[in-house]
Amino acid sequence: MRRLQAILTINVFFFSVLFTNCNQSTTNDKNQTEGGKKLIVGITMLSMQNEFIVNVHDEMVKKAQESDIDLITVDAERSALKQVEQVESFIAQKVDAIIMNPCEVEASSPAVAKALAAKIPIINVNSETSAKPSAFVGSDDVESARIAMKFIADKLGGKGNVVMMHGYMGQAAQIKREQGAREILKQYPNLKLIANQTAEWDRAQAMSLMENWIQSFGPKINAVFAHNDEMGLGAVKALTDAGLKDKVIVVSIDAIPDALQAVKKGTLDATVFQNAGQQGAKAIETAIKAAKGQPYDKETIIPFQLVTKDNLSKFLK
Repeated sequence: MRRLQAILTINVFFFSVLFTNCNQSTTNDKNQTEGGKKLIVGITMLSMQNEFIVNVHDEMVKKAQESDIDLITVDAERSALKQVEQVESFIAQKVDAIIMNPCEVEASSPAVAKALAAKIPIINVNSETSAKPSAFVGSDDVESARIAMKFIADKLGGKGNVVMMHGYMGQAAQIKREQGAREILKQYPNLKLIANQTAEWDRAQAMSLMENWIQSFGPKINAVFAHNDEMGLGAVKALTDAGLKDKVIVVSIDAIPDALQAVKKGTLDATVFQNAGQQGAKAIETAIKAAKGQPYDKETIIPFQLVTKDNLSKFLK
C-alpha cells in the first residue's frame, strides 16, 4: 500500500511541477505537444488493491519513463461513478490522452463519451465499456475462461461438479469469463455448475465464499474455476484448511507471481497467463500515437496462455 500511495503522490507532484516549469521544455523533446510541453496522459485504474492491475500500471509507468511523457494516475477504487468524475477532471486539466481501466461495462461508459466530446483520445486497457473508445488494448476474456474450463473438463473426464467464483459483477472480464465458462459447460452435459457467486476479485472474500461452499457441498465439489488468481488462491487456502485440496481441481486466471508459485507447489492446478506487461506498454504506445495524431491500432488483442507445471518454467522470472 505504501508503495502505491507513493506512486500516486509522486505523479501529483510531477504534475504540479510541470505547470510551473513547462516553458523550460526543450523543443527537441520527441514527445512534446505543439506548445512545447511534454505529453500528459491521465490514467484511471479500476483498483490499485488488485495485484494484476498494479502490474499493468507498473508497466505503464516504465513505458512512460522510456518515452519521456508525464502520467497522472488515480485509483477509481472500483467505483464507476468516481471513475467518470476522474475522467472529467482529466478533461478539465486538458491532458493529451486518457487511459481508462474500466470499472464497469455500462456505468463507466459516460467517461468515454465525455472524453471523446472533449476531443481527447481515450484508450480502454484490460477491460471494456459499451461505449466505443478511441482504442482498446487487452485480451479476449471469453477465451481465457474457455481455456480454464476446458482444462477442468479434461482433468475430470467430462464429469463432475464445478463451482465458479465471479469477479466484480458488471465488469467486462466478469461477464466474458462467465460466458466462456458456460460455453464449455454446454459441451459437457455431465459437468455440472452447482454454485456460482462473486468474490469481487478478492482473496479474502474468496476464502470465505469457499468455506461456505464446503459447508454446503463438502466432497461433492470436484473443481473450482475462479475468474482471477486472487480468488483462486483464496479457494486453495480454504480447501487446504478443510483437508480437501487434494480432491479438488482449482484453476484461475492472470498468472500473478503468487499463482505461479502455487502451481509450482501443486496447490493451484493451473492458471491462465494474461500479459500485464504487454497490456500496459501497448496502452501507453497507443495513447502517445493518438495524442500526436499519428495512425494507431484501434484494437490490440494479446493472447492468453494456459500455465501448468509442464510449461511453468517459461513464465517464472
